[in-house]
Amino acid sequence: MSINTKPPKPVEERSNVVILFAGDSGDGIQLTGTQFTGTNALFGNDVSTFPNYPAEIRAPIGTLAGVSGFQLHFGSVEIFTPGDQCDVLVVMNAAALSANLDKLKPGGIIIANSDGFDKKNLRLAGFIDAADPLTDGSLVNFQVHAVDVTKLTRTALEDSTLGMKEKDRCKNMFVLGFINWMFSRENTLAEGFLEKKFGKKPDLLEANRKALIAGYFYGETSETFTTRFEVKAAPLPKGTYRAITGNQGTALGLIAGARKAKLDLFYGSYPITPASEILHELSRHKNFGVITFQAEDEIAAIGSAIGASYGGALGITASSGPGIALKTEAMGLALMLEIPLVIVNVQRGGPSTGLPTKTEQADLWQAVLGRNGEAPIPVLAASTPIDCFDMAFEAVQIALEHMTPVILLTDGYIANGSEPWRFPAADSLPEIKPPFIAAREAGTPSAAEPFLPYARDERGVRPWAIPGQAGLQHRIGGIEKQDLTGNISYDPRNHEKMVRLRAEKVARIADRYKPIRLDSGPAEGELLVVGWGSTYGAIRTAALQLQKEGHAVAHVHLRHMFPFNKGLGPLLKQYKKVLVPEMNSGQLRQLLRAEFLVDAQGLNKIQGMPFTSEEIRVGILNTLKS
Repeated sequence: MSINTKPPKPVEERSNVVILFAGDSGDGIQLTGTQFTGTNALFGNDVSTFPNYPAEIRAPIGTLAGVSGFQLHFGSVEIFTPGDQCDVLVVMNAAALSANLDKLKPGGIIIANSDGFDKKNLRLAGFIDAADPLTDGSLVNFQVHAVDVTKLTRTALEDSTLGMKEKDRCKNMFVLGFINWMFSRENTLAEGFLEKKFGKKPDLLEANRKALIAGYFYGETSETFTTRFEVKAAPLPKGTYRAITGNQGTALGLIAGARKAKLDLFYGSYPITPASEILHELSRHKNFGVITFQAEDEIAAIGSAIGASYGGALGITASSGPGIALKTEAMGLALMLEIPLVIVNVQRGGPSTGLPTKTEQADLWQAVLGRNGEAPIPVLAASTPIDCFDMAFEAVQIALEHMTPVILLTDGYIANGSEPWRFPAADSLPEIKPPFIAAREAGTPSAAEPFLPYARDERGVRPWAIPGQAGLQHRIGGIEKQDLTGNISYDPRNHEKMVRLRAEKVARIADRYKPIRLDSGPAEGELLVVGWGSTYGAIRTAALQLQKEGHAVAHVHLRHMFPFNKGLGPLLKQYKKVLVPEMNSGQLRQLLRAEFLVDAQGLNKIQGMPFTSEEIRVGILNTLKS
């Protein structure tokens, strides 16, 4: 007797895939993307993500302004960006399709929730005469699969006691289950997440699990989908990995720095997009001596962090451009006091409220120049989510060992994006040694000597005296101090001396930098592309492509924005042309021209969206031709 079974569907192997999930803010798009990212990272793929969502907490349903997106690039090869265009576009309604169709490659796959293409949704999305693109032939250049996700989810949950709204909220799990099937992934990680999230709500747990399984088996049984895909694991170095976002990397780097310095970490902040996740992450790690304080405003937040540093802890605060503007006066105070402080600026589109959930690199001048008086502060910039950990750790090192506030720049793109991160061993991180001074107990030889709070070592660094230590009483405040004693001084010559001493101390921080190195390309040639921050992936991808084509193009990516690496000036002179891609109107370009007198050219984008590698590639080719 024979059993009638369907043959298994063919599996097509791909080296890398870009998939974009899009829908209303309430469709669970970010959750779906995050879970699928975690599944691929756990499988061993290299991944890069780009979450993109509206500023409103609950944006208008069905409108272009309300579309939330999550783009994921995963592969068995090294990945540097979330991808210029996607292979698969998953849309929950007509607005999501309209907003993202130009991001889909010709011949790409569209998976559309047909329930989101009724006349109302089509009208809100701006389709002429409410014409349905799923049926009118306008998508002939793509592989279109219309799936009534809403109906299928409701059918899977017929026995559930949940109301219809709660059932419909499970649509994203149906989609996730189907995508897991489509790319030959298991539901294990998603099921574990559901158990953790809904463990105390068995009805919600069961409904979401049923929807997840239903989506998976829909792919297996549907006659529409004839092929599934396989993306093998990437050859990553051995180690323990996790998917990490830039904000998580920043938080963990700050914790690691505090632990290596054997100090408690105090984080004073006021919630602001896109920096708030740093507070959320730090608050989960109180067991590492982390104290988090949500202040009533930005000024109170930095004031509390300065107080923590004055008391002998590592004081940290974070915000985005508008909040950093409010913190500016207090940053000058920390500079004048010469105490350690780390200020994180997760940049976003501006000015004013601007584009709160979009990305930009327009706060470089604010970080380097934006304070009253002569107030130089070291400025670092992270380039990837992983780099956020390294640069946060270095910011702590510099702040503590050089007794200065330090600004760390990230931006919304890398703050919310994620990639696989290999846990560093604690022993691989250097020790951090703050310049504490020992108390001077009565009767000891040192007690007879006057304490000079602004006496400096060979690096120009003053000692760190903690309140309450015997024999170390000294004045503190924002009024100019007399050299050595720290007493109030209005003497003109002393003011100039102190201004120069503070500037020299910051300038000497460049002595600790490692020699500058190229990211790729020849040591001299036609063109040097100078990047900073989150442009890294797009520049690296474009530069490597052009180098393979025989162009004498090199790429250097800066992480020390002030003071610059001492090797940068000589490096710039080795190339006939210099190109600086930035998500601003040319801020680093002008700093380079002023500092090194080089005719640097700009490639600028101010759209709230990151560069694509193709945009960089075209910009490089145009510069070479000019």
